[in-house]
Amino acid sequence: MTQSRYTGTARGLHWLMAVFILLTIPAGLIMVQPGLDRSLQNGLFIYHKNIGVLLLILIVVRLVWRLRNPPPAKPSSLSPIQARIAEFTHIAMYALLFLVPIAGYVRVKAGGFPIESLDALSIPSLVPRSEALAEIAKTVHYGAGLLLIALIAMHIGAALFHGVVKQDGVFSRMWPPVGGGTR
Repeated sequence: MTQSRYTGTARGLHWLMAVFILLTIPAGLIMVQPGLDRSLQNGLFIYHKNIGVLLLILIVVRLVWRLRNPPPAKPSSLSPIQARIAEFTHIAMYALLFLVPIAGYVRVKAGGFPIESLDALSIPSLVPRSEALAEIAKTVHYGAGLLLIALIAMHIGAALFHGVVKQDGVFSRMWPPVGGGTR
């Protein structure tokens, strides 16, 4: 019998990342607002940078898990176009979940700023100090971040459509976050 649900580990990683992403996006959008109290802004920057490091680690773990534990086959209830859109969206989200934190890292380190969690571990910068590089990375981080937000909105919308409207079992492949499934 083929597995119709994602493994418990895959679901746990998905929902853990979802929580961190949904907490760090607003922090990233708020921290760059003009006129923001400096201490609040500094706190949001520290939070955003360090959660970004954690998300990069988690996406690596998640990708390794996915490569070693392929996801279940797509349900037959999906039309061929829905299956292709789902596949494209997942690939694009994985790519952006790498690109956004890497561009953020380059922006911060090339700009000469700290990433407190990495600095506490005495991990040296992997990029040279360069304002030009920092500006390019800032643009990439922001643009890719906006694209990621759009894909996440589409992903959530599709999940709700399948879970509430179609009730075709697609949503239950990833829900609940823990329990009720295999390792």
